[in-house]
Amino acid sequence: MSATVQEVINIVEGFAPKSLAVDGDPIGLTVGDANAVVTRVMTTLDVTEQVVDEAVENGVNMIVAHHPLLFVPLQAIDVNAPKGKIVHKCLTNNISVYSAHTNLDIAEGGVNDWLAEKLGIEDTEVLVPTESEKLYKLVAFVPSEDAEKVRDAIGDAGAGHIGNYSHCSFSAAGTGSFLPGDETNPHIGQQGVKTKVDEERIETIVPEPLHQAVIQALHRAHPYEEVAYDLYPLALDGKSLGLGRIGKLREQTTLKQFLGEMKETFKIDGLRYVGELDQPIETVAVLGGDGNNYWKNAKQKGADVYVTGDLKFHNAQDAQIEGLALVDPGHHVEEVMKRGLLEVIQNEAEKRGLVIEVIDSKLNTDPFSFL
Repeated sequence: MSATVQEVINIVEGFAPKSLAVDGDPIGLTVGDANAVVTRVMTTLDVTEQVVDEAVENGVNMIVAHHPLLFVPLQAIDVNAPKGKIVHKCLTNNISVYSAHTNLDIAEGGVNDWLAEKLGIEDTEVLVPTESEKLYKLVAFVPSEDAEKVRDAIGDAGAGHIGNYSHCSFSAAGTGSFLPGDETNPHIGQQGVKTKVDEERIETIVPEPLHQAVIQALHRAHPYEEVAYDLYPLALDGKSLGLGRIGKLREQTTLKQFLGEMKETFKIDGLRYVGELDQPIETVAVLGGDGNNYWKNAKQKGADVYVTGDLKFHNAQDAQIEGLALVDPGHHVEEVMKRGLLEVIQNEAEKRGLVIEVIDSKLNTDPFSFL
């Protein structure tokens, strides 16, 4: 089945809901038509004119970026101005542009988790909590003979996580009754005849970002053409969500060894650091992008080193006085999102039966060079 821009957006926002973004972050569809058909998507860190040219050459009709194309709104679309030229080129080549920024940073399994994985950080937790995940109670009524199939389906979709346990649910037996109308095609019973069925009431917990996927899984697995279910908001808090991650390396190392491995892992020519090269490193904090304001969070949580971009002079001095090592590999290491988001879109599109190809930009959009 062919996909639309909106269907790709639904995939991205199912993974990284817009509600996670910090206030004022200009995320979402910047250029294009939500109803346009998409055959090829390209992920990129930034939307530059060169990236758009790459998209045109590769027959791409939707760009999904991390950094918003328009951080500052345009007062006019001047096709001779840099931003106006990009917008014009996208429109004339029927390329839609969508961005997921701080919501992708905060999302579980998003940018900061991809960075932590690349750095070899394990047993991670959120560095800077911004909110707690909202939880819902899903209650579904299912014929007894189909209950196990439905439990498995909604569990596989992400329902029923409590701590380190998955597929948690509670069931109670009961009797369902219904009267199929003239326009129905009942799975059990017949039109115009009141029917009673042995059913199970299945209860489980669903985190807000996954509730749409879980409901879709419920509908796919349930045998009835009209599915009876309830969804209640809970007063309980779910997982802590926020910026950055902190955890431990598999083995203790030195700052010098850690820096060398970072340069190799991220294929960078140089980086800035604060600290003694022979100091031991085990607990590592990372925050993609500009993390200047959060080095104290890393220190308070026991980090030996804090990895982030765009570090300022006085913050570096203050952290050095506090005994916290710092590493600034550049803002551009966030490009790990290109491959990470590609896999998210590709995998979910396959599950939904959408026929699209997803590629990642091969261009380096880092404006800095080392001499």
